[in-house]
Amino acid sequence: MRKRIIASAQQDGLPADQDWLNVESLAAVEITSEDAAHPIESALLPGLRSGWRAAGPGKQTIRLLFTQPQGLRRIWLNFVEPVTERTQEYVLRWSPDSGQSFREIVRQQWNFNPESASSESEDYRVDLPGVTVLELSIVPDISGGDAVASLAQLRLA
Repeated sequence: MRKRIIASAQQDGLPADQDWLNVESLAAVEITSEDAAHPIESALLPGLRSGWRAAGPGKQTIRLLFTQPQGLRRIWLNFVEPVTERTQEYVLRWSPDSGQSFREIVRQQWNFNPESASSESEDYRVDLPGVTVLELSIVPDISGGDAVASLAQLRLA
Protein backbone atom coordinates (compact mmCIF):
# COMPACT_ATOMS: atom_id res chain seq x y z
CA MET A 1 0.00 0.00 0.00
CA ARG A 2 1.30 3.45 -0.89
CA LYS A 3 0.65 6.15 1.63
CA ARG A 4 1.46 9.84 2.09
CA ILE A 5 0.84 12.23 4.94
CA ILE A 6 -0.71 15.44 3.66
CA ALA A 7 -1.07 18.74 5.45
CA SER A 8 -4.53 19.56 6.70
CA ALA A 9 -6.49 22.18 4.77
CA GLN A 10 -5.74 25.74 5.77
CA GLN A 11 -8.64 27.47 7.45
CA ASP A 12 -8.21 30.73 5.59
CA GLY A 13 -8.22 29.13 2.14
CA LEU A 14 -4.81 30.54 1.20
CA PRO A 15 -3.31 28.55 -1.67
CA ALA A 16 -0.17 26.92 -0.25
CA ASP A 17 1.44 26.05 -3.58
CA GLN A 18 3.11 29.40 -4.12
CA ASP A 19 6.23 31.26 -3.09
CA TRP A 20 4.61 34.49 -1.96
CA LEU A 21 6.56 37.74 -2.10
CA ASN A 22 7.88 39.21 1.14
CA VAL A 23 5.92 42.47 0.88
CA GLU A 24 7.43 43.76 4.11
CA SER A 25 10.90 43.93 2.57
CA LEU A 26 9.83 44.97 -0.95
CA ALA A 27 7.31 47.78 -0.45
CA ALA A 28 6.11 50.68 1.63
CA VAL A 29 2.39 50.87 2.33
CA GLU A 30 0.03 53.84 2.14
CA ILE A 31 -3.48 53.53 3.58
CA THR A 32 -6.32 55.97 4.03
CA SER A 33 -6.98 54.73 7.59
CA GLU A 34 -6.70 51.75 9.90
CA ASP A 35 -8.25 50.49 13.10
CA ALA A 36 -5.43 50.28 15.68
CA ALA A 37 -6.54 46.74 16.59
CA HIS A 38 -6.41 45.64 12.91
CA PRO A 39 -3.34 47.20 11.27
CA ILE A 40 -2.46 46.64 7.61
CA GLU A 41 0.39 44.32 8.57
CA SER A 42 -2.23 41.81 9.72
CA ALA A 43 -3.43 41.42 6.13
CA LEU A 44 -0.05 41.53 4.39
CA LEU A 45 2.23 39.39 6.55
CA PRO A 46 2.00 35.62 6.97
CA GLY A 47 1.09 34.28 10.39
CA LEU A 48 -1.06 37.24 11.43
CA ARG A 49 -4.77 36.43 11.55
CA SER A 50 -6.77 39.54 12.42
CA GLY A 51 -6.59 41.22 8.99
CA TRP A 52 -6.82 44.94 8.26
CA ARG A 53 -9.83 47.07 9.09
CA ALA A 54 -10.48 50.74 8.31
CA ALA A 55 -10.92 53.25 11.13
CA GLY A 56 -14.37 54.25 9.85
CA PRO A 57 -16.91 53.86 7.06
CA GLY A 58 -16.46 54.96 3.45
CA LYS A 59 -14.11 54.29 0.57
CA GLN A 60 -10.61 53.16 1.54
CA THR A 61 -7.37 52.74 -0.38
CA ILE A 62 -4.42 50.46 0.24
CA ARG A 63 -1.37 51.26 -1.88
CA LEU A 64 1.83 49.19 -2.07
CA LEU A 65 4.82 51.26 -3.26
CA PHE A 66 7.57 48.91 -4.39
CA THR A 67 11.15 50.03 -3.83
CA GLN A 68 12.16 48.22 -7.05
CA PRO A 69 9.79 47.36 -9.94
CA GLN A 70 8.26 43.90 -9.43
CA GLY A 71 6.96 41.37 -11.90
CA LEU A 72 3.67 39.96 -10.60
CA ARG A 73 2.16 36.65 -11.71
CA ARG A 74 -0.46 36.15 -9.05
CA ILE A 75 -2.60 38.28 -6.73
CA TRP A 76 -4.65 36.57 -4.03
CA LEU A 77 -7.25 38.50 -2.03
CA ASN A 78 -9.43 37.35 0.85
CA PHE A 79 -12.27 39.39 2.36
CA VAL A 80 -14.36 38.29 5.36
CA GLU A 81 -17.59 39.88 6.62
CA PRO A 82 -19.32 37.72 9.25
CA VAL A 83 -21.78 40.34 10.55
CA THR A 84 -23.16 42.87 8.06
CA GLU A 85 -25.13 42.16 4.89
CA ARG A 86 -23.76 44.51 2.25
CA THR A 87 -22.52 44.82 -1.34
CA GLN A 88 -18.85 45.71 -1.57
CA GLU A 89 -17.01 46.93 -4.65
CA TYR A 90 -13.27 46.90 -5.05
CA VAL A 91 -10.89 48.02 -7.78
CA LEU A 92 -7.42 46.58 -8.14
CA ARG A 93 -5.00 48.49 -10.37
CA TRP A 94 -1.29 48.86 -10.99
CA SER A 95 1.20 51.44 -12.12
CA PRO A 96 4.45 50.95 -14.06
CA ASP A 97 5.57 54.56 -13.46
CA SER A 98 5.36 55.25 -9.71
CA GLY A 99 1.70 56.29 -9.82
CA GLN A 100 1.79 58.67 -12.77
CA SER A 101 -0.65 56.38 -14.61
CA PHE A 102 -2.66 53.32 -13.60
CA ARG A 103 -4.00 50.26 -15.40
CA GLU A 104 -7.05 48.48 -14.02
CA ILE A 105 -6.73 44.78 -13.31
CA VAL A 106 -10.25 44.11 -12.02
CA ARG A 107 -13.35 45.88 -10.72
CA GLN A 108 -15.68 43.58 -8.85
CA GLN A 109 -18.71 43.60 -6.57
CA TRP A 110 -19.54 40.99 -3.95
CA ASN A 111 -22.69 40.53 -1.88
CA PHE A 112 -21.82 39.60 1.69
CA ASN A 113 -24.46 37.74 3.64
CA PRO A 114 -23.53 36.44 7.12
CA GLU A 115 -25.82 33.43 6.69
CA SER A 116 -24.59 32.21 3.31
CA ALA A 117 -21.68 34.24 1.88
CA SER A 118 -19.49 35.71 4.58
CA SER A 119 -16.17 35.47 2.74
CA GLU A 120 -14.77 36.10 -0.72
CA SER A 121 -11.44 34.86 -2.05
CA GLU A 122 -10.12 35.83 -5.46
CA ASP A 123 -7.06 34.34 -7.13
CA TYR A 124 -5.90 36.40 -10.12
CA ARG A 125 -3.29 35.01 -12.51
CA VAL A 126 -1.62 38.02 -14.12
CA ASP A 127 1.42 38.94 -16.18
CA LEU A 128 2.41 42.37 -14.92
CA PRO A 129 6.00 43.40 -15.60
CA GLY A 130 7.63 46.25 -13.71
CA VAL A 131 4.93 47.03 -11.13
CA THR A 132 5.94 50.07 -9.06
CA VAL A 133 2.55 50.62 -7.36
CA LEU A 134 -0.30 48.21 -6.64
CA GLU A 135 -3.50 49.85 -5.43
CA LEU A 136 -6.64 48.34 -3.92
CA SER A 137 -9.63 50.66 -3.46
CA ILE A 138 -12.59 49.33 -1.47
CA VAL A 139 -16.10 50.76 -1.25
CA PRO A 140 -17.45 48.65 1.62
CA ASP A 141 -21.14 49.33 0.91
CA ILE A 142 -22.19 50.65 -2.51
CA SER A 143 -25.54 51.73 -1.05
CA GLY A 144 -23.69 54.25 1.13
CA GLY A 145 -24.27 52.55 4.48
CA ASP A 146 -21.99 52.68 7.50
CA ALA A 147 -20.03 49.49 6.71
CA VAL A 148 -16.31 49.55 7.36
CA ALA A 149 -13.85 48.20 4.79
CA SER A 150 -11.69 45.24 5.72
CA LEU A 151 -9.20 42.90 4.10
CA ALA A 152 -8.37 39.54 5.65
CA GLN A 153 -5.36 38.78 3.45
CA LEU A 154 -3.45 39.97 0.38
CA ARG A 155 -0.68 37.81 -1.08
CA LEU A 156 1.46 38.44 -4.17
CA ALA A 157 3.70 36.26 -6.29
